[in-house]
Amino acid sequence: MFRAFVAVILIVLNLSLYSCSADLSALERYASGAQGYEFLYPSGWIPVEVKEASEGVDIVFHDLIERTENLSVIISSVGENETLADLGTPTEVGYRFMKKVNDEPGSNREAELIDAEVRKTDTNTYYILEYQVKLPNNVQRHDLASVAVRNGKLYTFNLSTRESRWKKVKNLFERVVRTFQVY
Repeated sequence: MFRAFVAVILIVLNLSLYSCSADLSALERYASGAQGYEFLYPSGWIPVEVKEASEGVDIVFHDLIERTENLSVIISSVGENETLADLGTPTEVGYRFMKKVNDEPGSNREAELIDAEVRKTDTNTYYILEYQVKLPNNVQRHDLASVAVRNGKLYTFNLSTRESRWKKVKNLFERVVRTFQVY
């Protein structure tokens, strides 16, 4: 009886340790030394070449199975000595991005800012922005973004999924968006 109990405990402990290690290994690292940023992304996502990408798009990844789930890094110029705080508060920057999306000619998208917060590290400040986006034909999406300024560049890291999948991927996406770093 005691042996059976110990065997069950060892099996449960082993499965618990396996699930913890699988959770940590579910993310892979991407770094662009040339552009000065890095992030973790979910295993099973692949980089894709986007023809006719918007200006400033540096990299795009998408899920191999859920192809509508994607991430991108967009880099644009700001003043050499400009900081993220110079661009405004998280909410102000979030609304400015939202307005840009909503006013973009021919996009037919409607974005709504849900949340905006500050994340600070030892070396930089990031704004974490959350949006709901309505595309043509009433397609609903959910986006998370991390925005940073460094060396005269504005970096925008964006994760996007269908609204119907948001609850399933919310924790993963929140973890991933916080791994984005510029250097």
